[in-house]
Amino acid sequence: MQNSETARDFLSFVAQGVYHTKIVFVGAYFIDTPENAPGSWILVDTGLPLSHGRILKAAESRYGNQKPSAIILTHGHFDHAGAALALAEEWDVPIYAHRLEMPYLNGKSDYPPQDPTVGGAIAFMSRFFPHGGYDFGDRVRQLPENGEISEMPNWNFIHTPGHTAGHISLWRESDRTLVAGDALSTMNLDSWVSQITEKQEFCNPAAPFTTDWQAARRSVELLADLEPKVVGAGHGKPIADEDTAQRLKEFARNFQPPPKGRYVNAPAIADESGVISVPPPVTDPLKIAFGATTAVAAGVVITKLARRNKRRDD
Repeated sequence: MQNSETARDFLSFVAQGVYHTKIVFVGAYFIDTPENAPGSWILVDTGLPLSHGRILKAAESRYGNQKPSAIILTHGHFDHAGAALALAEEWDVPIYAHRLEMPYLNGKSDYPPQDPTVGGAIAFMSRFFPHGGYDFGDRVRQLPENGEISEMPNWNFIHTPGHTAGHISLWRESDRTLVAGDALSTMNLDSWVSQITEKQEFCNPAAPFTTDWQAARRSVELLADLEPKVVGAGHGKPIADEDTAQRLKEFARNFQPPPKGRYVNAPAIADESGVISVPPPVTDPLKIAFGATTAVAAGVVITKLARRNKRRDD
């Protein structure tokens, strides 16, 4: 293991043995698993395509040459699984995901199209994001149905669909630590200002990619019932206040889908084979008229975030 000063350049402490790194606008989590073997660890989510370099640097800063036991994906969207295959091949480790996420990771299906008509900052940017699946071949494996992960003693995964059909969250009962993926966010993704300030608050999952809002509500309620003390999400800084559990319960009670959008009143339908059906598309009047303006705004935000990460890496 490298010295802590080096590690802090890449990783922020979340809870005992749990660390977070940010890649542009999405987070990945490094979880120590000393119960398996001294120095063993797990990577949860992998960030954007081409982000494997930062992940490797962050891993080296804490674990030296020790590779992880596995990569766990909360889901397979491009900003969470983008570097998964490159890292799995670099380390020669498996990638695990829920059975309902498998068709998007073995080349059988693309995700439902994103819906930029829900409005907000992330919806603007989503016009330029992919929704395709991946083919990780025999690198990807299905998580067991009992919620346990042999590579992660003392942790369980919880099926939390809504954002995607096979989305999972990770839960450690012993200290009530939750890694929620995109079941929720800890910043307001709809706000351009929050893209820069990252004000910590419980908010909806990324709206343009959430394809079943009733399931998303039930998943948030399920997580709130756990009464976590620490919550890390895929977007935003982890929350670990004295009133974390109460704040999450309040968010769950007041959970509201967007007022409009393709999937608000009717979900996408999917099973183990992938997408079965999606609601008809909603007219997007801004797609052409404001395409150039949107690209500029999104580019400014992403450039600022990328420069911030680069300063941390230098």
